[in-house]
Amino acid sequence: MAKHKSPSRGEPQRLRSALLGGCFLLSMILLVVYTSYVVSFSNLTFWRSNQAAPPVPKEEHKITASDPAEGQGPNIQEMSKFSNKDNQLVTKETRPQKEKLPRNPFCDFSDKRNDYCEMEGDIRIHGNSSSILFVTSSNTNGTNIQESWQLKPHPRKGDARAMARVTEMSVKTLSPHGAPKCAIRSTVPAIVFSTGGYMGNFFHDFTDILIPIFTTSQQFNGEVQFLISEILPIWNDKYQKLLKLLTNYEIIDFNQDHTVRCYPRVIVGLKFHKEMSIEPSRSPYGLSMVDFGRHVRKSFALERDTAIKLGPDQDKKPRILIIARKWTRIFANVDEIVRKVEEMGFEAVVAEAKYDLAEFARIVNSCDVMLGVHGAGLTNLVFLPTNAVVIQVIPLGGLEGISWIDFGLATISMKMHYLQYMISLEESTLTDQFSRGDPVLSDQKEAYRKHGWDRMIELYFFKQGVKLDTQRFSSTLLHALELLRQR
Repeated sequence: MAKHKSPSRGEPQRLRSALLGGCFLLSMILLVVYTSYVVSFSNLTFWRSNQAAPPVPKEEHKITASDPAEGQGPNIQEMSKFSNKDNQLVTKETRPQKEKLPRNPFCDFSDKRNDYCEMEGDIRIHGNSSSILFVTSSNTNGTNIQESWQLKPHPRKGDARAMARVTEMSVKTLSPHGAPKCAIRSTVPAIVFSTGGYMGNFFHDFTDILIPIFTTSQQFNGEVQFLISEILPIWNDKYQKLLKLLTNYEIIDFNQDHTVRCYPRVIVGLKFHKEMSIEPSRSPYGLSMVDFGRHVRKSFALERDTAIKLGPDQDKKPRILIIARKWTRIFANVDEIVRKVEEMGFEAVVAEAKYDLAEFARIVNSCDVMLGVHGAGLTNLVFLPTNAVVIQVIPLGGLEGISWIDFGLATISMKMHYLQYMISLEESTLTDQFSRGDPVLSDQKEAYRKHGWDRMIELYFFKQGVKLDTQRFSSTLLHALELLRQR
């Protein structure tokens, strides 16, 4: 029987070395495989991030958008950022090559007196539905953004009583497939505004409508059409001579118009500057009230551009027009006033504004001085020649400030002279109705506080007349004569 040979001492040591070598080799193989896997995953992640769609920009300006069709992504050009400051589009894709407006359509609601929209392009107006539609170009994926603005195009914003008489209009952006077809397509711009508010009051007709439409429309040199809401035939007839020089086209009754009219440019609303005045810095071409005066004189074919200049070689008497109101803030002693002005070298003309505006405009233009109690009748100053003198008589009631704002500034801005005469307590007919110690006469601020605004307006504006102290008033007449000697 053979004997097994016992292992030598060196064999276990060799076995351990072989096992360690195998483990090391296996570890190296696993390390290589793991590294290759990590590198491959990292490259895949980087590639995926580069191939993904870019993020959609956030909207900073809230808009009303139609929902995109199912399965369609957002249109990047439509969803370009808006600036919160002025709502201007800021991407190259959506900005027009030549920007005429900060935004198209551009609507400004920041002014205290008026709202205003202006747009250029394909604009369709349907007056009977009070809609002004701005047609935008179609998008390639069929989606569109729609916007809408509501405004009342009359410059008495904030006056609830006046604005209740003004139609609210809607300015909307619309895609071509949803736009009504044009029945009449015009090649000239349009201005849309309202004669509502206090239409029929002579002062408000000028300060709210006729002066603002003059500044707004002059840039078009007659090549513009007016679409007017709340217009009445009697109003249109009264002021047709003034409007005729501003537009070469038919005036459209906005509320009654069932026709879809299309224009390349539309202005909705009138920009108001201040009562009976124009700020040249805010008007096209630096227009002023001097320009408006020329427009008025040309419209009515008035002969005199300049008032009389008194001097040693002038034999003709200056004419003074006394505005004789019949119902409110009347002169209670017209005959006495006439005697005084004639005694001081004037030729007196006593008249009240008539419906035939052209006839009364000629009477006013023939005069060098106009005298009247604060009220709409003083609006006739627009017919006076330059260098004429306006004398405004201020009755009781704390009316000094509003009298200056309404007619003082206008007179000066039309290059005429302005005199303001404050009546004394004894010159008010309210002394026949109240005792001397009553706040109505002695303390107007207390009277307003005690009786309320409406009651005091009724007293001071509608139940007060003026009995001029002709002796006291004579110094004002002397001042007017001195002004007519100046240039």
